[in-house]
This record gives sequence, structure tokens and C-alpha cells, in this order.
Amino acid sequence: MTNPIADPLVEGVDSDADSQLVRLESTREGATTVWINRPARKNAFDSLTIAALHEAFETLSGAEGVRIVFVRGVGGTFSAGADVQWMRDAADLTEDDNRADALEMARMLKALADLPFLTVALVEGSAFGGGVGLVAACDMAVATAGAKFAFSEVKLGLVPATISPYVVAAIGPRAAKGLFATGRIFDAAHAEKIGLVDEVVADSAALDAAQARLASEIMACAPGAVAGSKALVDAVASQPIDEHLMHETAKRIAAARVGKEGQEGVRAFLDKRKASWTTF
Repeated sequence: MTNPIADPLVEGVDSDADSQLVRLESTREGATTVWINRPARKNAFDSLTIAALHEAFETLSGAEGVRIVFVRGVGGTFSAGADVQWMRDAADLTEDDNRADALEMARMLKALADLPFLTVALVEGSAFGGGVGLVAACDMAVATAGAKFAFSEVKLGLVPATISPYVVAAIGPRAAKGLFATGRIFDAAHAEKIGLVDEVVADSAALDAAQARLASEIMACAPGAVAGSKALVDAVASQPIDEHLMHETAKRIAAARVGKEGQEGVRAFLDKRKASWTTF
């Protein structure tokens, strides 16, 4: 990505850039990367990291000029899942306190899933437990060939509850049951096969290149139409194709055709010029 500039939207727990739990970097064109920044802990989740991610996604949801959001881990690892100390602390909590704790994770994932921009997980190293949930909550995922994935909760006597809606939506119930029940580690090729990952690349350099390519591609797309397309998928998924759905989809395309972006996009095409939202 070109022209990366530090974005001070989220600062984790203090103002020292090296100790921010979550860092945001943006380009002038509107490509933003949300970095999980706990490399010494393999970017594992704890309550503070989850809160920082939630704050980042909430902030981005209302930010001007954002066109695409990437999620990535600092130090060559996406996320090893739950932090060991966090798990120790949770073992001593009451059921009510554990429910409240888990709800913060669920709300963070929902904030990511609700972003109106295209969201892309860039995975290298490991993505275990909640880390895989973060991947599934994104719209797309690109992984290096050496990346490893696992739903390891069952080996701890737990279940991958808060991440399950996003994982099941991404890979389907049957694949989810097998991987949830065994907790087995699987590679990027298998992740691509089951739909968790959209593209597998050779290495970190190729991951950077894929990030730059996707950022460039999205700049040709109207921001409102991108948000509308994401909402459209949510509206039609698993719905019967009946009279109601046909009217609903007709209503959406009619509104788009007479809307500001639709008018500009069609006229730009007919006039053989670039639309106003393109940045290249």
C-alpha cells in the first residue's frame, strides 16, 4: 500500500506507540490496516485487546474516507487465540462474570462484521480459536501458504461459542462440526477449500502485494454501493425466492439507479470517463 501514514485513532492502553495493543495505519486513498500489536504474546486476545479492537472498529464505522479495512497481526502471527493469563483469570470468574466477559468478544466481532467497507483478514503464522473467529468475521481472507488454523477450544474443555455464527456462515455446519469437535490444526490450503480463506499466497511479501492489489481494486468501486452490496447479501442469504424477495431486490436496484452514485457511475461509463470516487 502506498503512502502509509500513522493514524492516532486508537492507542490501546497508553500513548507509547510501541505498546499500543491495536494500531491503525491509513493511506490517503482510504485503505486502513488494523494491526493487532502484541507480538510477544503472538497477538493473543485478552480483555484489553478485545476492548481496543472493539474501539477501533466502532471508530472506523463512523470515519470519513475509509474505503477498505485490513486486519493483520504484528510480528508475523495473526493471533494465537486466547491469552494464557486471561484464561487463568476466567477460570476463577463466576458464570455471570464469564458471560459478561464473553459478550465483549461477541460485540467486538459484531462491530467488525457490521463495518460498511470491505474487510479483509491478512493471515500469516497462526490463527487459532478467537483468531479464526476474527478471520471469519471479515468479508474476505488472504493467507500465506504456511499459515495454520485451529478451533482448539475442545482441547481445553470449552466450545468456540462466540465465534461460531461467523465460522458457520463462512464454512457451513458440516465442516464446522468436524473442526470444532476435533480441534485439529489445518493448513491454508484446507482453509481455502472449505471457504474460510479466499486466496493463498506464497509468503509475507506476497501478502503485502495482495493487500496492495485489493486496496487498488476497491478504489474503482463506489463506497455506497460497496456498503449496499454487503447489506444485500445479508438480506437475501437463506431467504426463499418468493414474491416478497423479488420485490425487495427490485426496490434495491431501483433505489441504486436513481441514487447519486448510480447516476454518476452510469454517466461516467457512458461518457467514457472515470467516476468521481476513483482514485487512480
